[in-house]
Amino acid sequence: MYFKTKTANHTTVLMDPVKVIEIKKSIFANNDQDANLLRKELKSKGVFLLNLMSSPGSGKTTTLIRTIGLLKDRLRMAVMEADIDSDVDAVKIKEATGIESIQLHTGGMCHLDAEMTRQGLDNVSMDGLDLVILENVGNLVCPAEFDTGAVANAMILSVPEGTDKPLKYPLMFSICDVVVINKMDVLPYFDFNLEKCTEYIHMRNPQARVIPICAKTGEGVDAFAQWLLEKVQDWKQQ
Repeated sequence: MYFKTKTANHTTVLMDPVKVIEIKKSIFANNDQDANLLRKELKSKGVFLLNLMSSPGSGKTTTLIRTIGLLKDRLRMAVMEADIDSDVDAVKIKEATGIESIQLHTGGMCHLDAEMTRQGLDNVSMDGLDLVILENVGNLVCPAEFDTGAVANAMILSVPEGTDKPLKYPLMFSICDVVVINKMDVLPYFDFNLEKCTEYIHMRNPQARVIPICAKTGEGVDAFAQWLLEKVQDWKQQ
């Protein structure tokens, strides 16, 4: 929905502000049980939930915008952006793609768990959706420790972060179905070894798919979009 503001010389068309949800920490002790229940509920509705994680500044939002652009004619999607504060990323997604995007404020928490994710989903228009992407809070520790109820986990590692991140943050890399290595355009300027980093990732998780991309130019993003499309389609046929 849009609304208009008028000045003496022109009319400006503005988008509605994004919905901001103040979510609260789960009161349930057994997060794994909550996550499994949420997955079953999403399955019954035919909605695939992707949990996307990374450090701050890795390019999650830019990657999402590129990916949504490639998929929005194939899948009906919505995005939940989780941050401690601000609605910057949700606004970016909504303005760039036109799809539903809501902002989750975690109240200082550095991660989402299953109940917090559910609170976000309760504010998404779920009817007819194929895919909801949760952009988790930016860090490589806490988000890896909590099952959100997602069908699949993805993470973005950027070239400037260094080759050795899979060695330093083993849990994050061990739980991810796909690792997207972003900012390949700056590879000549950093001491980053793609082959060695891939080796380290597979030490933690031999089944993880590794996809090098440059979200800024779009190079390689089609491979990630295709991976996600196939995941959603296969899951729906199960």
